[in-house]
Amino acid sequence: MSFSSRSRRTACLRIAAAALIASASVLLAGCSGSLIADHLPNAVGGLPEEAPARPAADTAYPAVHNMPPSRGSTPLSYDQQKQLEDELVAARNRYGGSPDTPATTGSTNGSTAAGTTTTANPKAGGARNP
Repeated sequence: MSFSSRSRRTACLRIAAAALIASASVLLAGCSGSLIADHLPNAVGGLPEEAPARPAADTAYPAVHNMPPSRGSTPLSYDQQKQLEDELVAARNRYGGSPDTPATTGSTNGSTAAGTTTTANPKAGGARNP
């Protein structure tokens, strides 16, 4: 008789374990759904009343692993790049002066103040403060 009571006990334990697993899966599935939290009152952990509404459609993630398309044009050669730099330097000198020469700021009587000369590297850019 002890054999039949053992099999009943094991069957009951199996049924109880299955019921426990099923209820735990239902509870965990409920936690993952954000719509449930939208309808809960604020006192039990729901969203506050001032919270903005959820967007109607999900936003798409950017395609970060896609390779960019190939270039439509070829990169500049060394000679073309040198010519372009020379043209830009000429345009800068035509309109704003050259940062290669020291710039002096004069006082009202025509003399220069000490420490007002500046020299800039032409490769570093031509931005000057007024």
